[in-house]
Amino acid sequence: MTLKDTPVPLNQKNVILIGFMGAGKTTIGQLLAQKLEREFLDADQEIERIHGMPVTEIFKSMGEPAFRQMEKEYLVELCRTSREKIVSLGGGSFMQEEIRSACLSSGIVYHLDLAWESWLERFESLIDTRPILQSKSLEEVQDLFNNRKQVYADNHHRFAVDQLSPEKIAEAMAAQIRAGWSQD
Repeated sequence: MTLKDTPVPLNQKNVILIGFMGAGKTTIGQLLAQKLEREFLDADQEIERIHGMPVTEIFKSMGEPAFRQMEKEYLVELCRTSREKIVSLGGGSFMQEEIRSACLSSGIVYHLDLAWESWLERFESLIDTRPILQSKSLEEVQDLFNNRKQVYADNHHRFAVDQLSPEKIAEAMAAQIRAGWSQD
């Protein structure tokens, strides 16, 4: 019997953070992991570790489809076999139906929601480290933002992250998660 075959109590489920690139998933995830005393995993960093190269290099040398396949294999397996983690997904991960389904069925999915105007303020600091931004116009990025936001709406909880510090967001999320655990 695998972990997937047994019902998972709420307090053992992975907490999975989704949202557009630059929404703060990694920063907030690290803070949340400290508050809940859980291990933090950044999916992109784990893929880099497993494959021995940065995501930007995977995109350049192998292409986006190869990266998306690596992402799917890693995340579906993580959802099937892992418990009690805080997991930050790359901005495009949740667009894959198999990943979305695995996350929603085995974890607690939080959408870190950022308004377009707030995201624009972060654009300059993101462009060099986000391969998807390097080949798109601002109009194309806004279309991507809007399309992904529709898919991110399929979640368990939504947090608007525009006006709060990462620390305040992590505190509020930790309180909400602990409250859910106490009702389980």
